[in-house]
Amino acid sequence: MNRKIVNRDIATFRGDVAVLVPAAGSGLRLGGGVPKALRELDGRSLLSHAISRLTAAPSVGLIVVAAPPHLVAETAQMITAETAADAGTAAGAEVEIVVVAGGATRQESVALALAAVPEGLDIILVHDAARALTPSGLVESVAAAVREGHGAVIPALAVVDTVKRVSAADAVLGTVDRSELRAVQTPQGFRRSILVKAHADAVDQHTDDAGMVERLGLAVHCVPGSEYALKITRPIDLILAEALLRAETA
Repeated sequence: MNRKIVNRDIATFRGDVAVLVPAAGSGLRLGGGVPKALRELDGRSLLSHAISRLTAAPSVGLIVVAAPPHLVAETAQMITAETAADAGTAAGAEVEIVVVAGGATRQESVALALAAVPEGLDIILVHDAARALTPSGLVESVAAAVREGHGAVIPALAVVDTVKRVSAADAVLGTVDRSELRAVQTPQGFRRSILVKAHADAVDQHTDDAGMVERLGLAVHCVPGSEYALKITRPIDLILAEALLRAETA
């Protein structure tokens, strides 16, 4: 079952980018008794915060949310209610949002959302709802890199902590050279044909879509990430996100 919040012909889409938002995960580490994407941050769900920032990116014409299968209608209603404050802006009014039933895994949810994107949108971004404060500028940066010719693009930050390799018995085996390490964020961007092939050829589960593209032997390009694009996974992350929100409005 699909729920369309805004319905328009593809020729009228504002931008050339579709964003897939897998939001069907339970989020056990975050707690709260509700799916992680529906946990509240400053009175709005993480999903609502993420959508607000996605719609502020001029390139985005379509957002497909993969919700828990039993909460498709409720998720669509929640998005409508929580984004009502954004409806007066051009961005909020012109982006189509579709809610589909997600799958048992993140990878399956992305595939189901991808199948709902109509022909004609060839730049596909995949974005975690848990990265609710990702700036619209980062969305544009990833989309621009795909538009410029990169088949797969990821935002990334340099690793600042010292990283150790350890054994199963927690004995240190060595120190990893962090100069070549990056912490990867979302949204990750792809040419549609590449993302479709990556999912079609996948034989096991991956934690991100760029990893599936790597398995195809194709290049993945990095652009600078953002500290605001932190992944809200644990209760302490909510505290950090609240501080960032206060800093935005200070």
